[in-house]
Amino acid sequence: MPLQPEARRDRTHFPVNIGEASRLSGVSAKMLRHYESLALLGQVTRTDSGYRQYSEADVHTLRFIKRGRDLGFSMAEIAELVNLWHNRRRASASVKRIAQKHVEDLTQRIEAMQAMQRSLNNLLHHCHGDDRPDCPILDDLASA
Repeated sequence: MPLQPEARRDRTHFPVNIGEASRLSGVSAKMLRHYESLALLGQVTRTDSGYRQYSEADVHTLRFIKRGRDLGFSMAEIAELVNLWHNRRRASASVKRIAQKHVEDLTQRIEAMQAMQRSLNNLLHHCHGDDRPDCPILDDLASA
């Protein structure tokens, strides 16, 4: 039974160009070039005419990077995580240390945002929001 056109399209033959790598990984072509410039992908092969050619491993690494970005890791943390991921002799304690530090940073940022939210809610509560010119929100901003 011959493959349906959709099934044929889903079978990717590597290496792929930047557009296809972008589609497969969910990372924009611009970001692919950026990640390459940061040496997160290692050496990307090129055709004789200079076009990038991405391997299946490159696309897998791009997905890894994208997931790391989705979780809010910094580029420096992602670089370290990519290196650990490729190092089969890594200690999981090294990975956990990075993730734990990131969770602590997220907790601090969440607490700071919650404090901002409480302050703004308090200002909103004291603002009449009518036709009068006095405004505690502007007064607070001006007092800083």
